[in-house]
Amino acid sequence: MTLDELLREMVTRRASDVHLQAGSPPMGRIDGQLVPFGTQPLMPPDTQLLAQALMTADQWDDFTYRNELDLAYSVSGLGRFRCNVFRQRGAVGMVMRIVSDAIPGFDALGLPADVLRQLADAPRGLILVTGPTGSGKTTTLASLIDHINRSFAYNIITVEDPIEILHKNKKSIVVQREIGSDTRDFRTALKYAMRQDPDVIMIGEMRDKETVEAALSAAQTGHLVLSTLHTQDAVRSVNRVIDFFPPYERDQVRLQLAESLVGIISQRLLRRADGVGRVLGLEIMMNTPLIQEYVKDEDKTHLIKDALIEDNIRGMHTFDQHLSQLYRNTLITMDEALAAATSPHELKLMLTRSGVAY
Repeated sequence: MTLDELLREMVTRRASDVHLQAGSPPMGRIDGQLVPFGTQPLMPPDTQLLAQALMTADQWDDFTYRNELDLAYSVSGLGRFRCNVFRQRGAVGMVMRIVSDAIPGFDALGLPADVLRQLADAPRGLILVTGPTGSGKTTTLASLIDHINRSFAYNIITVEDPIEILHKNKKSIVVQREIGSDTRDFRTALKYAMRQDPDVIMIGEMRDKETVEAALSAAQTGHLVLSTLHTQDAVRSVNRVIDFFPPYERDQVRLQLAESLVGIISQRLLRRADGVGRVLGLEIMMNTPLIQEYVKDEDKTHLIKDALIEDNIRGMHTFDQHLSQLYRNTLITMDEALAAATSPHELKLMLTRSGVAY
């Protein structure tokens, strides 16, 4: 089976990811579970040939030197795939994720459209989309960028590693730069992006202090900045941004973050109760005056969760509140809700107070 044939099989069977490793058959992740594609195990020469089919000669040289590489791969008439190639036990391994050519809207993703529009329509500031790997952060970012692209005549610059979802110019100009092929690294790209007359800057991931500094600086100087973090909720996201910096800088960074933050969307993908597909679980934080004070004060940051629970008028809620709603609507099972909960005890209390048996 060629690589393209394997990817067509992946799409046909609705797999979100495919895992290729020597010693086992190809495996696809379908509705959150790994399922084998056939019984014939791949051999080391097989995985190497499949990897080489993805890469240019320069990319193969880079992989040979680094032993790991991120890249994007396109199949005509099928779609784009985000690929991570690595070595394990001396052999080549790969994980490939399908990236839809179509950019879904907020409603199609299960996102609260009014809240997301309010965030995306902000003229300046920082929007964070957070969650574990595979939680749909890239798709949510793409949907936000697409809304801006359709709504405003802006210059949008994205810095990605790799580029996954392609944006066509609509009302806006969209410049997409890929680490490795278009620019050296996030830090360099952001430095020069500020000289390219940007209105909106999208950073694929905030990975280090320098990138966070550049993002905060851009947000404070009149630009709208969107990025991601691998954090599970709003409180952890605020603390993660602060933790990039040494202690003697943190008070100033808290002030910068409090002044520039627009909102935080934290998300996780959950197995549906009917076993078909997955549903998005969300925590939404908007930077209200009260939350701004909590961000500024290290001793009060933990109170952000209480503010989310109490202030539902603006569309804010905690992840556990949303889990409770999803369970009451029979979209997820209790086992799934408890496994995903930030606090299983608090989730049970919410359900008890609402008169729901579990």
